[in-house]
Amino acid sequence: MTENKLNKKQKDVYRKSLLEIKEKIVHDIKNMTGGKSSESKEPLEEFSGGHGLHMADFATDMYDREFTLGLASNDRELLQKVDKALKRIEEDNYGLCVECQQPISEVRLEAIPYVETCLQCQEKLEQQKKPAH
Repeated sequence: MTENKLNKKQKDVYRKSLLEIKEKIVHDIKNMTGGKSSESKEPLEEFSGGHGLHMADFATDMYDREFTLGLASNDRELLQKVDKALKRIEEDNYGLCVECQQPISEVRLEAIPYVETCLQCQEKLEQQKKPAH
C-alpha cells in the first residue's frame, strides 16, 4: 500500500494547513473565553442580590454565555481532530481512512484536512447514526 501514501511534500502542505487551522482555533477560543472568566459571576451575583438586573437582561446574558461556551466546545472538538490529524502525519498514516485503511481522496483531504474517514465509510457511519422511523 506504499504507493497510496502521501509524499513528503504533500504531507508538508497538509501539516502547514493543519497548523494554520489550529492557530486560528486557539486564537478563537482565547477570544471567546479570555475576558469572560471574571465577568461570568457578576450577573448571577447581581441577580441574586436583587438589584439592578432585569430578568430579560439576565436571560439574554445567560443565553449569550451558553452560546459562546457551545462555540468554544465545538472549537475544542475541532482542535482535537486537528491534533489527531497532525499525529497521523507523524505516524505516517495520514490520508488513510481510520475505518478501512484505504486512501482518502485528495479532494476530500484538501476540503477537510483533519478528516479521518473516506467518503464511503463516512456515509456508513452517518447511516448508523440515523434514528429508525
